[in-house]
Amino acid sequence: MTTGWLDLAAGASGDMLLGALVDAGVPLDVPARAVAALPVEPVRLTTEQVTRHGLGATRVHVHAPPSDVLRTWADVRALLHSSALPPRVRDGALAVFERLAVAEGRVHRVEPAEVHFHEVGALDALADVVGVVACLEHLALSRLTASPVALGSGSARGAHGVVPIPGPAVLELLTGVPVHAGAVPAEMCTPTGAALLAARVDEWTTLPALRVQRVGVGAGGRDPAELPNVVRLVLGDAAEPAPARPVVLEANVDDLDPRLWPGVLDGLLAAGASDAWLTPILMKKGRPAHTLSVLCRPEVVPAVQAAVFATTSTIGLRVVEIGKVALERAHATVEVLGAPVGVKLAVAVGRVVNVSVEYEDVAALARDRDLPVKEVLRAATAAAEAAHPVGPRAEIPPLWG
Repeated sequence: MTTGWLDLAAGASGDMLLGALVDAGVPLDVPARAVAALPVEPVRLTTEQVTRHGLGATRVHVHAPPSDVLRTWADVRALLHSSALPPRVRDGALAVFERLAVAEGRVHRVEPAEVHFHEVGALDALADVVGVVACLEHLALSRLTASPVALGSGSARGAHGVVPIPGPAVLELLTGVPVHAGAVPAEMCTPTGAALLAARVDEWTTLPALRVQRVGVGAGGRDPAELPNVVRLVLGDAAEPAPARPVVLEANVDDLDPRLWPGVLDGLLAAGASDAWLTPILMKKGRPAHTLSVLCRPEVVPAVQAAVFATTSTIGLRVVEIGKVALERAHATVEVLGAPVGVKLAVAVGRVVNVSVEYEDVAALARDRDLPVKEVLRAATAAAEAAHPVGPRAEIPPLWG
């Protein structure tokens, strides 16, 4: 399940996106076959290896004959429906052009079906849209993400005269998308590029956690001084998120009846805490108090937090994320006075480094035999250490080694 991320620091255009996809490993034959399926004059795709500020990139050239045809959205829709494109590519291209028609219609205050695409309806733009959609379908990404989009600034002359940059249609297409002016005082994102992004990007984000497989770099025609005029496509498997770390909840309490503390600690353990303890402290004005500390796994924090507030007088908690080093643990039993007693073993690098007996088992056996607990504890500890001798500590490497 491959995820893609687009670096749009230099904006986007149809040819830049197409170049990045081809550079990332999509065979040129994939977009070329899709373009050949359009019922228009012959259009040919070629690639060129270029550099932008020393960065190698692929530029895809669209070779199309001159055409004076001004296609409306209705014309483009009919053209795509009559093509021999695979259904997913056809429908993907229709979605891109529909967005473009709606945006242009809002800008010019006309119905989308009446929009004349001008340059956008030209053969090279048709090739860019169909080619990019075909490449994305070929990759079958589980998710396509992208950075905020650089749009440019200033003004430019278009089919209707001088227009501001960012272009009105670009802003319409990218409504709700994180954008910025970028470093170049010129058009950095074309309407075709904006329509492709709006139709295909699932999430706008910084580079997500990935195990990178491939990187594709697609170049635009210009080479501005401010930055490399490229789109980068990073492909990879989504990396597993780092496991959430345990936390310690802490509160200093100086006004709770001390007879309540045993019940508080028991209640916190029942709520899911891994451990809970009290530390005597001296607070301001010489008040004796306790610091309550509760060790929790992340998933039980809400329940334990609620238990703290319900059973103590504190009105706030410190939440401290902690790391932990733990030895491997094992369980065993030994026979003491003819009865089994549980034993906990701590193991490092295959050697036992600590042995302790289960106190509750010892106490129960002492009651059963009417013996002092300390005598049964001494016998159980001796039996456990004899059965599971502790290895030489000098031979055990550090846990962090």
